[in-house]
Amino acid sequence: MSRIEARRDEHTVAAGPLVERLLGGLPREAVLTDPDITASYAHDMASFCPAGSPAVVVLPRTVEQVQHVMRTATALRVPVVPQGARTGLSGAANATDGCVVLSLTKMDRILEISPVDRIAVVEPGVVNAALSRAVGEHGLFYPPDPSSWETCTIGGNIGTASGGLCCVKYGVTAEYVLGLDVVLADGRLMSTGRRTAKGVAGYDLTRLFVGSEGSLGIVVRAVLALRPKPPEQLVLAAEFSSGAAAGDAVCRIMAGGHVPSLLELMDRTTVKAVNDLTRMGLPESTEALLLAAFDTTDPAADLAAVGALCEAAGATQVVPAEDTAESELLLQARRSSLVALEAVKGTTMIDDVCVPRSRLGELIDGVERIAEKHRLTIGVVAHAGDGNTHPTVCFDAADPEESRRARESFDEIMALGLELGGTITGEHGVGVLKKEWLARELGPVGLEMQRAVKNAFDPLGILNPGKLF
Repeated sequence: MSRIEARRDEHTVAAGPLVERLLGGLPREAVLTDPDITASYAHDMASFCPAGSPAVVVLPRTVEQVQHVMRTATALRVPVVPQGARTGLSGAANATDGCVVLSLTKMDRILEISPVDRIAVVEPGVVNAALSRAVGEHGLFYPPDPSSWETCTIGGNIGTASGGLCCVKYGVTAEYVLGLDVVLADGRLMSTGRRTAKGVAGYDLTRLFVGSEGSLGIVVRAVLALRPKPPEQLVLAAEFSSGAAAGDAVCRIMAGGHVPSLLELMDRTTVKAVNDLTRMGLPESTEALLLAAFDTTDPAADLAAVGALCEAAGATQVVPAEDTAESELLLQARRSSLVALEAVKGTTMIDDVCVPRSRLGELIDGVERIAEKHRLTIGVVAHAGDGNTHPTVCFDAADPEESRRARESFDEIMALGLELGGTITGEHGVGVLKKEWLARELGPVGLEMQRAVKNAFDPLGILNPGKLF
């Protein structure tokens, strides 16, 4: 017997009836008990979120195997934490002590792509970028594109109702999920939604599961709406001397009836961080850099019109990309933002406040004041077209005092978002990080009703306990 096999057997014995019963319906290679391995599944990418030690990690490949896991967990009253690629930023995938971590990454098949019905049927472990490329071969387009699209999974996207860079025109994940197959807490399989373009039969349980962070059931199959693949987009970059001026430009663009495929903002701190990491040579003299894109039949004309509005709002320079290669370079800069900000101090807390577009400038200015107050570096990147901002607090996690100030600044930003008529999360979810703030946003009656829904689907409270509320 090898050393690895001996350790596996040792941990199987230590875990007792739970692992034995799981092995009754799962292959041995799908049940992980080595603490050195299970520890790597303990948390997602969020800071300041406690994580426990899982008793076991399971990696099912079939619906029946997921059902077996949930029946076992129900019988033994063991909590289950569903996971995708763990790219989340709210602690929603963090383990609890003694739980079963249910990793769905091995369920990664694209089951169907229908150009006629314009749908894809996929398993939850399919990576977002893999789906996008696969449907692209059929002349189709799956719009939701989170910054982590090369690694995040569709199941995770559904769990957090994620958005992306092109959501200003095409919307977010919830608008593309037509139907789901869900394994409930007791192991029963339920189908929601439809394959058709329209359908209003009964309560919209599909939408209920989107954004539920694995607290109501385990998504094992999804029917996703697709669109015809649009033309290649062209991007414009506009520099501004203040965040308020950039916010004014966003208001002018949207009020003017324009429908950009992308409208993103990077503040001065973010631009500098991206330059330091990538050496792209972005203009660091600007206080805010606005990126606008169009994928229309005449994108140059649309960019010219938007460029004029940016200049009217006070843009110091407007530079349209000459071709798709130059456009892609600008988009790569935006996609590099969060990684670049993390490199500033080694650790980040990424906020996810969404405000009305008309209040975007106030949010940006408010974040700057909060950064000065707490003597911290806070970069702001935003899906400006829908008011979804990501103020990113950079700090040294080894410095207790700086960590304290980082957490305080994070909370102040969320409070500011609510004051401006916004929400504490536009696409990252609540998880562990924002439980207190969800209660503030919903109010006591709203929270009571949400808990009632949770209890209806998960009366034993074993599905992702400790998340949301």
